[in-house]
Amino acid sequence: MDFPDIHGLTGEQLLDKLQQECTRLGVSDIHTSPEKGSVRLEIRLHGMLESLPAMTHEMYEQFVRTIKFQSKLKLNVTNVPQDGQYTFDVKDPDGSVRTVNVRVATMPTKFGETFTLRLLDPKSGIVPLTQLGFPGDMKDRLEELVKLPNGLILVTGPTGSGKTTSLYSLLSTLIGTKRNIITLEDPVEYQIDGIVQSEIDPDHGFTFASGLRSVLRHDPNVVLVGEIRDLETAQTAIDAALTGHLVLSTLHTNSAIEAIPRLLSMGVSPYTFAPALRAILAQRLIRTLSDEAKTGEPDTSDPKIYNGRMVLPELITVTPQLRDLILNQESEEKIAAQARTDGYLTMKDWGDVLVEQKITTRQEIERVTA
Repeated sequence: MDFPDIHGLTGEQLLDKLQQECTRLGVSDIHTSPEKGSVRLEIRLHGMLESLPAMTHEMYEQFVRTIKFQSKLKLNVTNVPQDGQYTFDVKDPDGSVRTVNVRVATMPTKFGETFTLRLLDPKSGIVPLTQLGFPGDMKDRLEELVKLPNGLILVTGPTGSGKTTSLYSLLSTLIGTKRNIITLEDPVEYQIDGIVQSEIDPDHGFTFASGLRSVLRHDPNVVLVGEIRDLETAQTAIDAALTGHLVLSTLHTNSAIEAIPRLLSMGVSPYTFAPALRAILAQRLIRTLSDEAKTGEPDTSDPKIYNGRMVLPELITVTPQLRDLILNQESEEKIAAQARTDGYLTMKDWGDVLVEQKITTRQEIERVTA
């Protein structure tokens, strides 16, 4: 890929050049991996790792010192992982300035510390639903769902599938609607004006489960629980959804359908889960074709044919028939069949549409849905 030459710079100049250029390109992560003769440098662009020219160990030492100083990590600690953060400013072409948060994670390896820098750019993290690529009808349905006074809405998918971005987009539609919105996150990735955001701290007993109980004492209308990881959090979220709160949360499952048996297998009560559940959104992020690549047959082995990303979603809205199946703990197959009857389309179904419209390629759909 085309990337400005970053060699011959001081550690401070290198970090500034790298993070400014990565922000311009829309890079989400910067990875360094020390090896015997050099240090591998990679960036994650549109969900895929891209290699940059390697660094010398001498250059890397300066780079590491700069990062540790910026993120307030201990310079003399190299044998245990450390976590930190810092911010930097980016000037847009229109002259406006925005602040990008960087989360830093280190880990010792045989040839030195490896670093991952996650760039949390509000420009890419807080995006209107229309820009995320949701089909028009689905976007409208999601906006209707978050206006409900109560119930549970789940967003599912693996790490890096854009769940948090979609949730932030949904919450942003509620700002200014006279509803008290409180979030529990791990960590808080983007600050949103008009919303109370809290970061859990498991080391001090502030977990999603205990935090949710505390949040409910603050008279919220809408609660975002960053992730459902255990039975206690799941059941507390369901109970909150039944007692007048709209609860949004995430779950790690491959499809929207799988979220139902996953929660039931955790041990939640079907008698509370079924009436609480309003919808399940599952999603992936796919690369989209450039305008030039949409003509003719693009070379799918060339990453340059892609120039952006969008959501590949599937949405289940809970009908009375589907609620009865959940209540009776019917099989995943029966639930999927009913959802289909109700109009549910899978990510692969939507993928067929996007391929036909030349928005992306068949290979890209298969890559993310395999």
